[in-house]
Amino acid sequence: MNIQHLQGLIAAPFTPMKNDGTLNTSAIPSYYEMLAANNVSGAFICGSTGEGVSLNMQEKKEMIKAWADCTKDDPEFKVMVLVGGTCIADCIALSKYAQQEGLYAVSFTAPFYFKPADVETLAACCKAIADEVPGMPFYYYHIPVLNGVDFPMIQLLKSIEGKIPNFAGIKYTHEDFMDFLSCLHFQKAKYDLLWGRDESMLSALAVGAKGAVGSTFNYAAPLYYSLIDAFNNSDFDNAQALQQQSIDMISLLGKYGGIATGKAYMKMIGMDCGEFRLPVKNMNDQQFELFKKDVEQINFNSFCSQKSPGVKA
Repeated sequence: MNIQHLQGLIAAPFTPMKNDGTLNTSAIPSYYEMLAANNVSGAFICGSTGEGVSLNMQEKKEMIKAWADCTKDDPEFKVMVLVGGTCIADCIALSKYAQQEGLYAVSFTAPFYFKPADVETLAACCKAIADEVPGMPFYYYHIPVLNGVDFPMIQLLKSIEGKIPNFAGIKYTHEDFMDFLSCLHFQKAKYDLLWGRDESMLSALAVGAKGAVGSTFNYAAPLYYSLIDAFNNSDFDNAQALQQQSIDMISLLGKYGGIATGKAYMKMIGMDCGEFRLPVKNMNDQQFELFKKDVEQINFNSFCSQKSPGVKA
């Protein structure tokens, strides 16, 4: 397989929920239009931000179909799905469904209950899934802070090399820049390395990242494109200032309880995605009012994504 190296911003969308906690797939077309209007080049669905671990098999299929249906006429917009990480049989079934529906790629993260004992076992898990969709790009999702599996990814690449033809690359959500750079250079830059830490994008750009997957790209894509432009133009003072704006914005996630704060940011740009499911804690109405004041303090409206739909520039 000819491995494509994706560039630009790929959003990790939230899963829209109704007031009763069920899926609101009717919101997906306008969600896609908003991302496209802000020059986001793809979507990584059912991941951490998308509550993939809190969705059942049928719900994941509904999300796959909803995104596939509204993006089918836009081949430049790449949709990939995290198929899971605990039950290999379910991951295979979802991968086959994603291929049937025409998604661009599938992704898999390490089993996080019965964890793989070594990197060779993790590679065997990847192969078991990827081999079932041989014509489809397969990405490993490296996020040790959540799955507790922290093998160096250069070891994984060495273990799968020559064994998984459709292994396209890694969604790298970790802070090990030495390992990340080694992966970038492995086999003459063969594999696609997508950066997954929005708050340290500038550092990733400095070591060679070209594409990134992130949750804050949903509601602040212009900020990151400005950061990328500043870096590419060697305007490093501005790039550092823009990264600091990103950090200030992301710091509010910690202040107001974590990942669910992202959906509060979505409300601020006019897209209500509902609430997160248990066990994630959502902010109450009083906290949301305080959050809005903090959002004003960081001048969010000056760099946030715009809801109005349109055609990619």
